[in-house]
Amino acid sequence: MPEFSQGFRQEFDRLLRWRRDVRRFRTDPVEEALLQECLSSFALAPSVGLSEPWRIVNVKSVAARAAALANFEAANAEALKGYSGEKARLYAGLKLSGMREAPVQLAVFCDEATPKGAGLGAATMPEMRRYSVVAAITQFWLKARSEGLGAGWVSILDPARLAADLDVPESWRLVAYLCIGWPEETGETPELERLGWERRAAGIEIEER
Repeated sequence: MPEFSQGFRQEFDRLLRWRRDVRRFRTDPVEEALLQECLSSFALAPSVGLSEPWRIVNVKSVAARAAALANFEAANAEALKGYSGEKARLYAGLKLSGMREAPVQLAVFCDEATPKGAGLGAATMPEMRRYSVVAAITQFWLKARSEGLGAGWVSILDPARLAADLDVPESWRLVAYLCIGWPEETGETPELERLGWERRAAGIEIEER
C-alpha cells in the first residue's frame, strides 16, 4: 500500500473541488495523445464482476454532432415547459451544454449484454453495470481535470434517439454524453449555484438504522 503525503492529499482535495461541470469551452483542439491518456483511466476503473461494460463513441462527424445537438435542443425545449415563473426564467437563461463549442464529444454507453464478468454481482442488481460506467466516467473526469481539460455531462437528451442516430448495438444503453475541451473560465463554485438555480448542501446527512 503506497503512502500518500499530506501535500498529495491536499492536492487531491483541491482536484475534487475543481472538477466542476464545464459548459463553456474554447474551441482549441485537444491533442489526440492527451485524449487517449485521459481515456486510459477507464482501464483502471472498478466494475461489477470485472465486466468493464463501458463502450465509448467519439462523436466526430458533422452529421452525428448535428443529430446530437438537435436531440438536445428538442429535449431542452420540452424540459422548459415543465417550469413556470421564476424557475422558467432561470432555466431559459442557463447554458446547459457545450455541444456547439466543445472540440471533443463522447457518448458513453453501458453494454447490458456483455458476457464479460459472467454476470457476477449483476444478477440481483443489473443496474450495477451502469453504476460501473459512472465510476469509470468519474475517474476519467478527474484525470481530464488534472490535465487542465474540462468536462460537461449533458443529460438533457433522448437516449433512444441518440442510440439510433449513432447506430450502436441494441444492448447498449446511454449513460453519458460528455463534452470535453479547454474551459473558457474556471471556478470552484458550480454555475447553477452561482446563478441561483440551487445551493449545495452544507454537509452530508447519514442515517442510522
